[in-house]
Order: sequence, then C-alpha cells, then structure tokens
Amino acid sequence: MTNLVSANGIQNGGSKQAALRFLANYGFLPIILVVLCIAFGLMEPRFLTFDNALNIIEQSSYLIVLGLAQMFVLLVRGFDLSLGVVVSAIGVATAMLIVAIAPGGEGSVALSLLVGFCAAIAMGVLAGVINGTLVAYLDINPFVVTLGTQGVAFGIATTISGGFPVMDLPPALTGLLGQNGSLFGPVPPPVAICLAAMLISSLVLNRTVFGRSLYIIGSSPKAAEVGGLPWRRFTMLSYVACSILVAIGAILMMARTGTGEPSTGAGLVLLSIAAAVAGGVSLRGGEGRVSHVVLGGLLVSVLSIGMNLTRIDGFLQQVVLGVVIVAAVFLDRLRQRIRI
Repeated sequence: MTNLVSANGIQNGGSKQAALRFLANYGFLPIILVVLCIAFGLMEPRFLTFDNALNIIEQSSYLIVLGLAQMFVLLVRGFDLSLGVVVSAIGVATAMLIVAIAPGGEGSVALSLLVGFCAAIAMGVLAGVINGTLVAYLDINPFVVTLGTQGVAFGIATTISGGFPVMDLPPALTGLLGQNGSLFGPVPPPVAICLAAMLISSLVLNRTVFGRSLYIIGSSPKAAEVGGLPWRRFTMLSYVACSILVAIGAILMMARTGTGEPSTGAGLVLLSIAAAVAGGVSLRGGEGRVSHVVLGGLLVSVLSIGMNLTRIDGFLQQVVLGVVIVAAVFLDRLRQRIRI
C-alpha cells in the first residue's frame, strides 16, 4: 500500500512538473487557442469547417512571416514600428519596377519578376541597415528611429505612386505566388514560403553564432560587451534580418492583391507585434522561438477570422487586438514566475 501511495505521489508530482514545464515554455496560449476555437465554433458552425481551417492557415502565413521579422529585433530589446509602412513602400516600388519592365504583362515577364523580387530584397536590406545603424551605432532609441523611418517610408510610398495603387501587374505574379498560385503545386505559395522562412529562421537562431548571440545580447547587453561579442554589429544585422523578412512579406501581399497598394501595411505593426508577443517572445529581449511566433500568428488569425464570421465590428476588433497585446505581456510575466 505504501509503495502504491508513493508511486501515485511520484506520478502526480511528475505530471505537475510536466504541466509547469509546458506553461513555462509555451504559456497559456495553446489552451486559449483551443477555447477560442470551441467558442467561435459554437457561435458560428462555419468556423469549424475544413475550408475555414485552410483559410486560417493561409491567412496566418502572412502574419507569421512578419511576426518572425519582429522577433529578430525583439530579441535584442528593440522593435520595428516602420514595418507596416515599409511593406507598403517596398510593394509600391517593386510593382512600379515590374510594370516598367513588362507593362500590361507584355515583354519579358520572368525578367520583370526576377528584377522586382531582387529589388524588393535589396530595399529591405537598405531599410534594415538604416534602422540598425541608427539604433546600434548611434545609440538612438528604437522607438524614435523606427517612428522616423515610418514617416520616411510613408512619404516615399505615397509620393512615387501619387497615392494611388499601382495596377496592371502581370497575371503571372498572382498565378505563381497568390493564394491559389501553382508555384509549389498543391501547397499555397504563402504557406510554402512561410514554412521556408520558419525553417531558415530556426536554423539561424539556433545553429549560428549570430543567432545565439542575439539571445545573449537581449538577456544581458553588458555581459555581451564584456564577453567580446560584436554586439553593435549583431544588433544592426538583426534589423537587416527583420527587414529582409518584411520584404518577403511585401512580395507575398503584392501577389495576394495583384497591385502595389500604398495602404497595404496599415495595421500590420500592431498585428506583427501581437503575433510575436502573444506567442511568448519577450519584450524584455533574449527570449523567443519560432514556435512562439507560429502560435501567436495562429491566435491573431483565429481571432480575426472568428470575429469576422461572427460579424463583430471592425473597430471593436482593434480593441480586442490591443487587449491581446496587454494580456500577452501580463501572461509573459506570469510565465517567468512559473519558470523561476
């Protein structure tokens, strides 16, 4: 009998430790996701259909890419307020370049897309170098820097396009990279590219000196400096990595709409930060994994699509997303206490 009681005690203790370990690593988000799915399913049966599940996966793929972008700078205690407007600026400039090379889909469409995509990545690198240099080498607060570059990017996007969408993009763009594109066979291109971005980001963060250094810099900048890490260079490169992912997001969103929209990035800053922070990427730096961003992206997509299906007012949806960010910060602190 004594042995049985001891065995039960050990089993219960092990289960409790496993539960605490799970909460410490992933927080309450998986539980919240399940509860939300059940709640939306009860309010609107269409939410639990297979087609809607595919829709959630496709919609979250865009957000996960941008959430990964925010994660790279959040790891070093930064953030990027210019993300949404940079998406718009890159989308508009890339669309104009593609149309200039192959107007109306005539001429060398393949060349126009190749040049356009390369130019988009180059613009992303430039934006990252500017933001990263100002933050890392001139010690300017990330809030001030990215707020300033947000204004610059907005001015560029509206000036070069005259404030109007860039139309007449080659149909091949949407045919290849749109939600129903054929580039990756039966897998929607946004989902395939998102998976590739997740894999590469995970490898960079976990298997390279640069990636591991970001965690050290975010956890203790002084320790990184004393340890001889080139923390300024790595901080700058984190903004470059962020902006490269932003450029990929801009290409995907341009392919999704078939136009270069100056207003495409409206609201994306809030959504990208929500996806990263709600998933468990710490605002205090030094903590975050790709799986956290995936969970956060799914949460925001489930909330958005669920609220749309249940016909909740769009302005109220913004309130809900704001509450999600605040709640995520609170739960992050609670998760830290559980870990301790």
